[in-house]
Amino acid sequence: MQITDKGKQILERGNLTLSELQSDPDFINHRASVQTKKENEVILETVDVENSSPQDLIDSGFTTIEAEVKTELLEKLKEIDPYYFEKVILILPKKMDYGDFIETSKSNDGGIDGIINEDKLGLEKIYTQAKRYNENKVREKDIRNFIGAMSGDTSKGVFITTSSFDDAAIRKAREAHHSTILIDGAKLVDLMHDYNVGVQVKTTYEVKALDNDFFEGE
Repeated sequence: MQITDKGKQILERGNLTLSELQSDPDFINHRASVQTKKENEVILETVDVENSSPQDLIDSGFTTIEAEVKTELLEKLKEIDPYYFEKVILILPKKMDYGDFIETSKSNDGGIDGIINEDKLGLEKIYTQAKRYNENKVREKDIRNFIGAMSGDTSKGVFITTSSFDDAAIRKAREAHHSTILIDGAKLVDLMHDYNVGVQVKTTYEVKALDNDFFEGE
């Protein structure tokens, strides 16, 4: 194991405050990785292997794999180009069987990243805003600007982030005249996993059981 360049710089400086450590991106990612590992270990520890049925063991293993994939998916979303992240956010509703989407101009989107047709004919529109954050929470000002950017042809908006929303932001969205849905990182990867956006089926297993109806004609 070798010390990194960052570690050498800190040693040369001679001190590292707790605040600096807690805000360091590498430390944050490491802490998240450790937490995920602990959660997966807890899942495994709660399974009584000797007294569990084969179906119980399969369900437990499936839950562990799903948790790991969602963690990897969220980490990937935080790494990709912000403009591509905005496109991912538009692809998801399309997979959820909404209508076509329109990407707004990146140079002057006025707080709107995309427009989703709620139905196939485009009679109703939904505005979207996407924020690819690591740890910073979406604040009330962000929600206020998003609501203000909605034009008169829609009263519906979806604000999506890879992080989370602070209490003031949640309250602002709830009290707004527009119908504003907030989707945080955990909910985002749940939806992407359910609708196969950014993930693919690796293996399919068939679990078979005795067909008692087949033998009733004996």
